[in-house]
Formats: sequence, C-alpha cells, structure tokens
Amino acid sequence: MDYALLTDVGKLRENNQDYVNVFKNKKGIIFGIVADGMGGHRGGDVASDMAVSHLGHTFEETDISDLDDLREWVIKEISKENDRIISVSNQFDDLSGMGTTMVGVFFVEKTMMVVNVGDSRCYRYHNGELEQLSVDHSLVHELLETGQISPEEAENHPQKNIITQTLGVSQTVQPRIKNFDDVDDSIILLCTDGLTNMVTEAEIKSVLSQKLSLDAKCHLLIEKANQAGGRDNITALLFTSEDGGNK
Repeated sequence: MDYALLTDVGKLRENNQDYVNVFKNKKGIIFGIVADGMGGHRGGDVASDMAVSHLGHTFEETDISDLDDLREWVIKEISKENDRIISVSNQFDDLSGMGTTMVGVFFVEKTMMVVNVGDSRCYRYHNGELEQLSVDHSLVHELLETGQISPEEAENHPQKNIITQTLGVSQTVQPRIKNFDDVDDSIILLCTDGLTNMVTEAEIKSVLSQKLSLDAKCHLLIEKANQAGGRDNITALLFTSEDGGNK
C-alpha cells in the first residue's frame, strides 16, 4: 500500500490546525489518520495534534490484526482521547473549548475499516467512480437523512459547517465505523472539509483519475482548493495499491 500526504494553511487562515500522519503496528497493519482542529488561537492545532499523535503512537504498540479487535480498540481509544482533550482544555484558558474532527482508515489485507468523528471524510475512487465511505456527523447530513432537505439543498446549505460530533467537546463520543471489502485497484482519500468545501466531488474524481503520482495528485487537490479561495486549512492523504487505482 503506497501513500502520499499533504497539508496546507490555505489562503485566509493564519495557522494550520489540520494534522495528518500514517502509522504501522507490530503486525504491519497500516493506520492513516487526518484531523481538523477547532477552537481558539492555539486550541485547534493542539487538539488535532493530540488526536493524531496519541491514537497513532498507541496503535504502533499494538499487535492487533483482527477487524473486530480493531473496532473494539479504536472505540476505546477514541473515548480516551476525547477525555484527554477535554482535560487539557479545562486546564488552560487559551485552549478552552478546543476540539477536533478525525477520520481514519485501517488496512487489513484486502479489507479496510473506516472510522470518523465529525465531517472529515474518506472517499474511494474505483473503476472511474468516486464514493464517500465515511458518514458526516453534521446537521446537514441529519436533515438529509430525515428527508428535510434534498441533496441539492445540502450542497450549499447555510448551516453546512455545523458539526454534531467532535473529539473534545462532549463527554461522550460515538464514532461511525464501517468495514469495506476488496480495496485492491482503488485510491483511498482522507481529507478535511477545507478540501471538500472548496472542490466538488466531480473535480476530486477528475484529479484522482489522472495518470499522476500520488504526490502530484495531493498537490493538485490542494492547488484546486486554494484556487477556489482556500478559505480553510486543506489536507489530503491518499492511499493506493500498486497499480495506482486508475482502472
């Protein structure tokens, strides 16, 4: 499994509160994670760094290779990290109210597990099609799910950025977790809303379909988000199997 990652401050923000990294445990299981921090001048970058670093380095010390065990582990560790972020937030005035979204993926042979809290997303590009695999914790998604708005209305809804779950805000957190079989011949994208709010899914699909290296695709995604205004920090993490997923 090859990967490339890139994060950028964007055009309007003073600092980058996104965080991204890739980890491997003692069994060789790969864990990629992206987090989008929020709150205060420093709070967001502290919360996102905590979430990625703590979850990642704790995972490196495990020898888990079973999907059911991974699910149990990630639920437990996300809950612990939620408590840690709340605790640190309560200790320091300049970190008060900080929180972060997160989206992660574990690759176990030809299967992967996707986990998310908030609206950072996971997509799969396969056979010329782009599919969102994660499910947003957002007000707009809830309105869409209950039929109160249409997909077209959701696209530019005025409350699009209202998130219903994050790490560090509520005492309890309920990550969404889904397993997917046969990830060969695919490109997997993890990203923050700094990308998806600026670049359409059709544009993302167009970039991922090109005969470019993963690094070049990351740079092109970031470039397109900045060309569209770059109103937020932008992060992209791409994984692919050896053939590049360009079938």
